[in-house]
Amino acid sequence: MTAVAPRPHDTGDPDAPDPGDDLRSRARARRELDLSVQDGPDPAATDRQHDRGKLTVRERLELLFDPGTFVEIEPLRRHRASAFGMDANRPYTDGVVAGWGKVEGRTVYAYGHDFRIFGGALGESHAEKIHKTMDLAISTGSPLVGISDGAGARIQEGVTALAGYGGIFRRNTAASGVIPQISVVLGPCAGGAAYSPALTDVVFMVRGTAQMFVTGPDVVATVTGERVPIDELGGAGVHGSRSGVASFVHEDEASCFDDVRLLLSMLPANNRSGPPVERVGDPPERRCEALYDIVSTDPAQAYDVRDVITEVTDDASMLEIHEGWAPNIVCAFARLDGHVVGIVANQPSVLAGTMDIDASDKAARFVQTCDAFSIPIVTMLDVPGFLPGSEQEHRGIIRHGAKLLYAYCAATVPRVQVILRKAYGGAYIVLDSRSIGADLSFAWPSNEVAVMGAEGAAGIIFRREIAGSPDPEGTRAARIEDYRDELLHPYYAAERGLVDDVIDPADTRRVLVGALDALRSKHAETPVRKHGNPPQ
Repeated sequence: MTAVAPRPHDTGDPDAPDPGDDLRSRARARRELDLSVQDGPDPAATDRQHDRGKLTVRERLELLFDPGTFVEIEPLRRHRASAFGMDANRPYTDGVVAGWGKVEGRTVYAYGHDFRIFGGALGESHAEKIHKTMDLAISTGSPLVGISDGAGARIQEGVTALAGYGGIFRRNTAASGVIPQISVVLGPCAGGAAYSPALTDVVFMVRGTAQMFVTGPDVVATVTGERVPIDELGGAGVHGSRSGVASFVHEDEASCFDDVRLLLSMLPANNRSGPPVERVGDPPERRCEALYDIVSTDPAQAYDVRDVITEVTDDASMLEIHEGWAPNIVCAFARLDGHVVGIVANQPSVLAGTMDIDASDKAARFVQTCDAFSIPIVTMLDVPGFLPGSEQEHRGIIRHGAKLLYAYCAATVPRVQVILRKAYGGAYIVLDSRSIGADLSFAWPSNEVAVMGAEGAAGIIFRREIAGSPDPEGTRAARIEDYRDELLHPYYAAERGLVDDVIDPADTRRVLVGALDALRSKHAETPVRKHGNPPQ
């Protein structure tokens, strides 16, 4: 009979206590502590969070990550401050839950403020957990999601809390253009705290519960005498339509996290890898004959350029960014034959598609984001020019337009331009013309590329002739037609090599898929320098 090997540390005495019982007991106590930590500080705090229309931080992380994949780090962290009675209240997590998990099977790091603990206010230990999470995300080349719902710096901890924010800002900057950084603002984000989302790539906000501002309503009233409700000062509606701080605005947290997951599925893990490819069975050679009816050849007839984008790109793949801000230009991620592209398109149904200060800033930021993460850029033009007027000039349209020009000129990803209809003046140049580095340019047969429209040009060139004519209106009409025939016909730019081809609108999808496939291995050398100095 084979002898049974004794267990490690077995004394052979059946009545002796099992040395493993103590470890099992301790492990059981640890699991019970873990459950206590996950339940939060007290049920009443959770009820108050729900009464405000907000989820708890752990409920939010469940919405973000694939089920069962979240791994928490430092759940037993506690603050070490002893001033102002804080030594009597030292809850675990110190008001922030952090760790990693999977989103569509890919690793993503995240942290989220727990408003139930100290109102989510940031202290030294709280900040150190965030610092560690950010460091891990950067070192592993993984996207980072920050969920903001906190009352700012923890006043009781003084300057150490402020230093904690400084460490976050420094890491936001170090991660910029290296890993995707997404901020999800679901509660207050005030004072210095607001600068971290501002440094990230994309900001999500939920209407009615999220606010961002540098100084709150009480301070504003004290200093300026102006009394403004909190949502009018820094709510999601304001930042989604007026300031441009919010990239996405949602009505509830569930739909917000749905779009966070969708965005993450379209972005690469880092700047050294490409975006995920996801083919949905939409044929790359599919003809887009609906475009004939969407876009009129009458340059004064408005249409919704989003209809053009959705017709050309893969089914249900368009994700528009900054939808409510600067709507005269559309910026969106979408897929073409499964590959992610960034699309910049004039919107003729808003301000006739003219470029203004906000549109320039919006498009410039989007182009830079695409370039940082190796996402090809498709630019669709139907632009009469920059918005004229003293208000735009005095606010610096030259400076802001130069931001967009700089962004395109600096971009090294594949760049394809499509001229849908008109493309006049400086706006044509700025919106990725061949002269500033577009790899390929295609135009529909309805295109008009010129310094300005025929009416304005004829009025300047033939001003004296028209003024001295016995039939000024007839002469003017004739000269407009002369200018149009000579310089505005759809093949003028192609004849001079500024457009690669004039294409059938129905072939736009096929042409773009083929062009981007040909450009996929593009490699561009850039000058050696510390960094550029873009216009501000």
